[in-house]
Amino acid sequence: MATFVLVPGAWKGSWAFEAVVPLLERAGHTVHALTLTGLRPDDDDATVATADLDTHAEDVLRLLDRHRITGATLVGHSYAGMVIAAAADRAAGRISRLVHLDAYVPRDGESCWSATNDHVRGVFAAGAAATGYSVRPPGDRDPRRRPHPLASFMQTVRLTGAVERIPRRTFVYCSGWEDRTPFAEPRTRLEADPAWQVHELPTGHDAMHEAPEAVAALLTGG
Repeated sequence: MATFVLVPGAWKGSWAFEAVVPLLERAGHTVHALTLTGLRPDDDDATVATADLDTHAEDVLRLLDRHRITGATLVGHSYAGMVIAAAADRAAGRISRLVHLDAYVPRDGESCWSATNDHVRGVFAAGAAATGYSVRPPGDRDPRRRPHPLASFMQTVRLTGAVERIPRRTFVYCSGWEDRTPFAEPRTRLEADPAWQVHELPTGHDAMHEAPEAVAALLTGG
């Protein structure tokens, strides 16, 4: 059985995977769903203002240490593709698989800001106007969403190449929002890379809510 560490994208907490977690657990897997620093309900303004990509990578590494996890499957949705790449590069061989679920797949020196498209950069800029250090959630969908630390979008990732030695790497492209998605480029890039498995789901960006059974099947089936 596998051990999954599920990392949510921007503005969200562990609840983002609430429909997927029981499906994995019923199949006998161990599941840890994270809420990143600055996104927790009791985080104060100073915590939000100082949290960056390194902070979030350390959140993942601390969880691995706390539970003495080896052979983990790291799953990152959206922004969290940056997080799992950074964490896996520092995790000293404790990661057996990466799953980028409609998520950024950064190269060394990229940031979420530089890797995304103009539509998403506009969302970030407009959302940060009120405070200058946090990005308010766009729209009015889930009231549990929280302002996201701006620094985590802006900080560049530092990758040594260790992440490229992880034996299994999966990219899941959600095709139901092709007019706005920033993930068409990584899909094309990774389809040409034999080290990656690329899958497509006909859902919007939040596949975990739209099609939790399909997401769980991809996670457990490879």
